Amino acid sequence: MKVILLKDIKKLGKKDDIVNVADGYARNFLIPGNLAVIASETSREVLDDQKQERADEVAAKVAEAKLIAQELEKITLEFTVKVGKDGRVFGSVSTKHVEEALFKQHKIKLDKRKFKPNGPVTHLGLNKITATIYGDVTGVLKVNLLAEN
Repeated sequence: MKVILLKDIKKLGKKDDIVNVADGYARNFLIPGNLAVIASETSREVLDDQKQERADEVAAKVAEAKLIAQELEKITLEFTVKVGKDGRVFGSVSTKHVEEALFKQHKIKLDKRKFKPNGPVTHLGLNKITATIYGDVTGVLKVNLLAEN
């Protein structure tokens, strides 16, 4: 019997795959457990529609992420830090500080775990941080550390 999988099933297939399984396995386990539906003509059409909707959603999110990436290219966040002798920075600016400043100043919400390098910024002057926005779309944000007088 041909069924369309509704969830990933180990050693059988991934979600939305059409697989051929034994009739008893389908009737007694997959269908009652809401793991699969019978692959009729109607269910195949519904599957195609769902795949198209997901593809459209992903395309919209990628387009939005590209716009955010273009905005990030124009932004330079400035932080003042205490500096000792020889230009050594006391403390640092963490990715959390960068995330908060980006939201407060530009209303752009990014997760601090998506920044690369994901460690703190400790060098005076202009530093570049790459942010993964969605999937493969990344943007570069400039962070300028200024010495406190």
